[in-house]
Amino acid sequence: MPVQTVALLTAGGLAPCLSSAVGGLIERYTAIAPDVRIIAYQNGYAGLLTGRSVEVTPEVRAGAALLHRFGGSPIGNSRVKLTNVADCVRRGLVREGQDPLHVAAEQLTADGVDVLHTIGGDDTNITAAGLAAYLAENDYPLTVVGLPKTIDNDVVPIKQSLGAWTAAEQAAIFARNVLAEHSSNPRMLIIHEVMGRHCGWLTAETARRHHAWVAGQEWLPGIGLDPRRWDVHAVFVPEAPIDLAGESARLRAVMDEIGCVNIFLSEGAGVGEVVAELEAAGLDVPVDPFGHVQLDKVNPGAWFGKQFAERLGAEKVMVQKSGYFSRSAAAGPEDLELIRRCTDHAVDAALRGESGVVGEDEERGDELRTIEFPRIAGGKKFDVSVPWFGELRASVGQA
Repeated sequence: MPVQTVALLTAGGLAPCLSSAVGGLIERYTAIAPDVRIIAYQNGYAGLLTGRSVEVTPEVRAGAALLHRFGGSPIGNSRVKLTNVADCVRRGLVREGQDPLHVAAEQLTADGVDVLHTIGGDDTNITAAGLAAYLAENDYPLTVVGLPKTIDNDVVPIKQSLGAWTAAEQAAIFARNVLAEHSSNPRMLIIHEVMGRHCGWLTAETARRHHAWVAGQEWLPGIGLDPRRWDVHAVFVPEAPIDLAGESARLRAVMDEIGCVNIFLSEGAGVGEVVAELEAAGLDVPVDPFGHVQLDKVNPGAWFGKQFAERLGAEKVMVQKSGYFSRSAAAGPEDLELIRRCTDHAVDAALRGESGVVGEDEERGDELRTIEFPRIAGGKKFDVSVPWFGELRASVGQA
């Protein structure tokens, strides 16, 4: 049966790909299936449950290329888990006694949707997988095609998530200004906290790009414009143990020599220790609807700042978080090319009735394909054994 109506939604946290992915899908449908009606649910699954959507008009189709220039999502996001019934009821998205999956299926049916495109991270696409399974089991004729958005780059088995390259580049740009603060006080400790709950890829890639920028500049050490003061001195990621005593001794020597220390810290590094300290104090550990610890509330950067400050003899500690700066950027050149390939494939797959998540499949030779929903999972670890990470750590004096 030919596709007549397509729906789009973006969900989860922001990433530098959402606006561009929406634009790319609209452009592709306009180019190869111009008669297909397109609607967009507002604020992700929240809009799907409450029936809030906007029509993609001819004017929007004609101007869809403009969406590649902007960050954020033009249709809005939310964090909603369709299988978390209590949360959906509490937020007024469904009534007591209703099944959110059933409500979503009925709304899609009422809107005449043949294809649903979900643009989000592992939680979004696992939710999409659950919705697709429910639809299939209950004879709702619908194709669901997801696109992988996450700056953490931690979706299994996808090689490169949309937006992650740009997020790393933007976080490195953020670091250039923040690390200039080393000159604002003697014995300055700066912690650049980078997003990454379970995966250290973004922190590592950000540090690599910043370190490369330092190496590419001209310096004037005679007046104090010393590259050592601008560089990375330590990179901490969730996948590698942190030797607090050993690193403190090493970094104390750096502080004594050049008067500052710059640490790039993944927000997920050391979370176990932070949570244990909160629980030991009898405090509640805040979690989101997916059961994840709310890292912005437990504040790992501040915890590490406290641990290192005394050991390094820091006179001032500054913790700066690049996450909201980097995740809200417009897609950069690397991502724009990947987004284009993925959105083109996603539309082609949808028109074939092929459900799944579009991405380069690491378990199938990095082929760009529609990956089966049951194979999608979160929590992919950053491989700390990759040569470039070892070279980065060695170059900044970290074992």
